[in-house]
Amino acid sequence: MTAIELYLDPVCPFGWVSAQWLLGAGSGTDSQITLRQMSLAVLNEGHDVDAGHRPMIDRSRRVGRLFAAVADRHGAEGFTALYQEFGVSTHVRGNPMTGEALTTTLAALGMDPALAKAAEDSGLDPMVARAHLASQQALGGRGGCPIVAVDGRGFVGPVLTEIPAAEGGADLLGALITMASTPGFAALQRPYSGPPATGEHTPTP
Repeated sequence: MTAIELYLDPVCPFGWVSAQWLLGAGSGTDSQITLRQMSLAVLNEGHDVDAGHRPMIDRSRRVGRLFAAVADRHGAEGFTALYQEFGVSTHVRGNPMTGEALTTTLAALGMDPALAKAAEDSGLDPMVARAHLASQQALGGRGGCPIVAVDGRGFVGPVLTEIPAAEGGADLLGALITMASTPGFAALQRPYSGPPATGEHTPTP
């Protein structure tokens, strides 16, 4: 079995696209896919952030607290369940992130609606920082969203500008596993622009 961990910030659209591809392509294979948290807010602490990206960093901090609280209480499965619902609402439908929306989403998932208050609880920031540190340790350096670790070997990416079709997505997963298991392989990158096309929702297997 191939263990694949994808570290992402819930507010990052590139993370959303990569997660939908990976969850869909990994369904029915011997790959174990786990989504984990990283934080763009923590990543950019102490660094200048341009005005265009500041709102995302602010959302990252608030949403990160909620996801850290949910992961602490419900584990990786709870994190993924909330991420799928949150992502459909924000990345696919473009709905604003409000306290009422978070409360409704949590209730629909059978989670305590009061967890929505975690978004404003700065006492959870150390928990978010620890989750982010785990992502950087998995990579072995400083990197943004997303980060993938295949059987413990971490890389920045894969960065996708759209969700691949089923056959192409399966081929891409196979290529990722091959590259990650190849001694000496370090990086593959080309220029891209964003935001990505978030497409339609791919249900969690």
